[in-house]
Amino acid sequence: MPWYSEAPLTQLARATRGAIDDVTRVRRAWHWNTPRPHTWPEAGAVVPPPASDLGWARVEPVRSIRYLIQHTLLLPFTEAMVHPKVEGREWVQELERPVIFAANHSSHADTSLILHSLTDTARDRTVVAAAADYWFKHPILGNIVSLFLNTFPFSRTGGAQAQLHSSSQLLKSGWNLVHIQGAFQVMPRHQKLPIPGPIRVRIGKPMTPKADEGSRDFTARVENAVRSLSSGPEQPDVQGTWIERWRASQPRERRYES
Repeated sequence: MPWYSEAPLTQLARATRGAIDDVTRVRRAWHWNTPRPHTWPEAGAVVPPPASDLGWARVEPVRSIRYLIQHTLLLPFTEAMVHPKVEGREWVQELERPVIFAANHSSHADTSLILHSLTDTARDRTVVAAAADYWFKHPILGNIVSLFLNTFPFSRTGGAQAQLHSSSQLLKSGWNLVHIQGAFQVMPRHQKLPIPGPIRVRIGKPMTPKADEGSRDFTARVENAVRSLSSGPEQPDVQGTWIERWRASQPRERRYES
């Protein structure tokens, strides 16, 4: 029977079947759906969508909702599980300007411990840098974490200039920034639930760059200070002397513009 005498539906069915056979043949040759080697990076979109700065988490009424969530769930749970002993809280009682809280990191419990160690005023004006490739891999999880902890995505794989710009804009807007770099015994990696036990959180005195100090040198000095705080005995050079801590604990005089 010549091809032109076939019904249109028959021609369409034959063409569709031929296309399916071609795709199946190519698919076998390219080995689609085979397991990816463990050494390969995780497959992702060709053009990833731009990350949101999650500004909605830093405005009302979300801030008030987060305050209620933290004071009814997060902070009481942290207190009940580990009874954290905080040393140096006087350094964050009254912050004169936005700061960066630099901390060592080894578990998911670190963020809740740091927020527990801050005063209500400092906590309300604090955002947390969270790994974009982990916490914001799924939009729903990223939004929940932002609601609870006031996080914003921070890439660990590149785009340093954009990340620094985002952090700089937050600081200029009056937000404190938590950058976590330990609570390992509280919630080790791959641990589903935190392990109860006493924990000590140390807050060192504020650090500022020296006049002739570059960013790399200042970063190294901060890293050494964080390492010293976790070394065991008290570190007056990092934590401050008892006189400095006593002065920091005193209420500051309020100045009002006329």
